[in-house]
Amino acid sequence: MQIQQLLDACLFAVSFWLAYQLRASEPVIDLLGLDPVAPFETFLSFYFVLLPAVPLVLDSQGFYNRSVVAPRRLMFWPLVRGCFLVALGLTLLLFFFRMYLPRAVIFGFGFLSFALVWLKEELLRLGFKAKFTQAQLRRRFILIGPPEETARMRAAIQARPLENMAILAELDLTATPVAHLVELLHEHSVNGVIISAQHANFEQVEAAIRACEIEGVEAWLVADFFKMQISRTSFDDFFGRPVMVFRTAPEASWQAVVKEVMDLAGAFLLLLVFALPLLVIALLIKLTSPGPVFFRQQRAGLNGQPFTMYKFRTMVTNAEQLQQELAALNEMSGPVFKVSNDPRVTPIGKILRKFSLDEFPQLLNILRSEMSLVGPRPLPVHEVARFDDVAHRRRLSVKPGLTCLWQVRGRNTIVDFRDWVRLDLEYIDNWSLWLDLKILLRTIPAVFTGAGAR
Repeated sequence: MQIQQLLDACLFAVSFWLAYQLRASEPVIDLLGLDPVAPFETFLSFYFVLLPAVPLVLDSQGFYNRSVVAPRRLMFWPLVRGCFLVALGLTLLLFFFRMYLPRAVIFGFGFLSFALVWLKEELLRLGFKAKFTQAQLRRRFILIGPPEETARMRAAIQARPLENMAILAELDLTATPVAHLVELLHEHSVNGVIISAQHANFEQVEAAIRACEIEGVEAWLVADFFKMQISRTSFDDFFGRPVMVFRTAPEASWQAVVKEVMDLAGAFLLLLVFALPLLVIALLIKLTSPGPVFFRQQRAGLNGQPFTMYKFRTMVTNAEQLQQELAALNEMSGPVFKVSNDPRVTPIGKILRKFSLDEFPQLLNILRSEMSLVGPRPLPVHEVARFDDVAHRRRLSVKPGLTCLWQVRGRNTIVDFRDWVRLDLEYIDNWSLWLDLKILLRTIPAVFTGAGAR
């Protein structure tokens, strides 16, 4: 896969060069009456970002999580999203460094990169479908486990013929000694052994793996002896010892690294772009109501870790003390407190809340790595302590965010806290960079229209 990633990075690099050359060529400039473009050397530094970023972005979209001969639809959309994200990243870099590059180059880069990578995939598909190649790449396996388990594994393999796997023998360790496995290894010249340990004795499993180790044959252990409902299983190394990891939150990956970079870069750029409007808002708050500009409150962060969240103050200074008097008016179920036409809100605060302008200071929390651009909204620590269902705490398994599914799918029109949690868990269970980008794009019209705001 590393060769594939390197090749894709090179194709993206060639696409950028071709797009530039097409736009910068004298015949095109003369024919269309276009302005000249800066020398290509001006943009060479972008390759230091582009080359390592391409494999990460494509991997984050699941482009490499498939067989070469898998259906084309499994390649099309991940590649489209990957090309779009890389082109978008290039646009942001140009904006950040205040460099001009014609839009035709960026659009051409996105189209050419898609076309070249698609062409490469088609050539690979033709090569892998050749009869000689199929014979050489067919992987031969022995299945080990109780008959019902090996039948289930065989059916799963047969349902995916494009994986090019052949099952040559099956073995039940509870009825057959490990010595017979060695005979089968010699007889069939297999590439690997797949072992289901769900109902087997671990001593027999260890003996089978040791036999494969001596023979130099791969042993795959199907470790599904624990039945989890929602946890995803992965393997890691614990100071030299293999461990199984059960997690329900997104695992540490290159996608997570890219998300962190997007958070920091996005927060910095937003603060830079909106610096003047934010200063005006701060001045209006100071002039229209007594009290501080910022509202600070302890919120529950990652895994419930408290942190100080910042907002522009939209209420009177004693708002938290007055909340007890308004408890009967609460329109939300569960521990969350929300009231329409809240009397504690200041006149300028109503405007800030309607368009979510009061949330902008949380960009500072993002720069401090306490929050993310996208994630479940952080709740006050005292509200988290009142959760009546411990399962609701799973929403704390990722960093809280500036925006989330709850905000783009109804915001304060969702009055049942369980529906709010359901959306947060839906986000956690289906997280990807593409989902983050879609939420961010849908947040823009939600904010400008003030839909669902109180």
